[in-house]
Amino acid sequence: MTTTSATGLLAPAAQPRTAVAGATVRRKQGFQHGGWFVAPFVALFALFVIWPLLRGIYLSFTDANITGAGASFIGFDNYREALHDQAMWDALGHSAYFTLLVVPCITLLAFLLAMLAHHIERGKWLWRLCFFAPFLLPSTVAGNIWQWLFTQGIGLFNETFGIDTPWLTDKAYAMLAIVITTLWWTVGFSFLLYLAALQGIPDHLYEAARLDGANAWHRMVHITLPMMRNITGLVIALQALASLQLFDQAVVMMDFSPGPELSTRSFVQYTLEQGFTSYRVGYASAMSIIFFVIIACVAVGRMWLLRNREEGGR
Repeated sequence: MTTTSATGLLAPAAQPRTAVAGATVRRKQGFQHGGWFVAPFVALFALFVIWPLLRGIYLSFTDANITGAGASFIGFDNYREALHDQAMWDALGHSAYFTLLVVPCITLLAFLLAMLAHHIERGKWLWRLCFFAPFLLPSTVAGNIWQWLFTQGIGLFNETFGIDTPWLTDKAYAMLAIVITTLWWTVGFSFLLYLAALQGIPDHLYEAARLDGANAWHRMVHITLPMMRNITGLVIALQALASLQLFDQAVVMMDFSPGPELSTRSFVQYTLEQGFTSYRVGYASAMSIIFFVIIACVAVGRMWLLRNREEGGR
């Protein structure tokens, strides 16, 4: 029961309720002030993400062309055509194949490079710069560099190893050339994540293991790898999402063509061909929404696996 003393102060029974009310007011005021700081981001996000997404969903139900004139509503016809489009499934298969090649290789390579840069004693800054520097290059620059390296007859790659492999003109080697380029170009990002995680492992864990007689292999298996589990999951998820969106380096290395026998045409490239070469914006929008759903499923699946792993470890 709330009472009032002679001095006009609330009795102790009413103080908790007053404190809660004051905290609520402070939270509301903090939200009002903070809202002004996030408003520019929210506006830009709505303008460049939410609105294009909603516009794309609308166009996917129409037969719109690149001019945007004369579009009529056709329902799910674009989606039905896409699901029966063998060329679309082939392009999606190329993107998936590329992802299956890149993700394991880049995860292992980034971890090994991070271990090397973390344990080397002399010239640490130079090693880190060399491993990370390619990631700073634009995709067109990286693609042009490796296009020259892989060119048959004059390329440095064949000259160095004494071979004459048609990397860019043979179906059997074209995708492999793009994979090698991607590893060199993007490994720096994952390398940086692993290096930061390695530096965050407490040294006393390794010291205690040494006192117990654990060798380098045992320390890696029982300390390093378990402590890197979360960052490895993050690297795999980020690389999978990025690899599924293969486009830049493949298009540049193949001179804006789908590669020998269409072997390097990715899902993104095929979508752009439909929209800007065949002028079928509505159909391209439908394929984009399908691809968006696939990417979202991959991201949600990764979050679900991570949550189950965390709950299982408790």
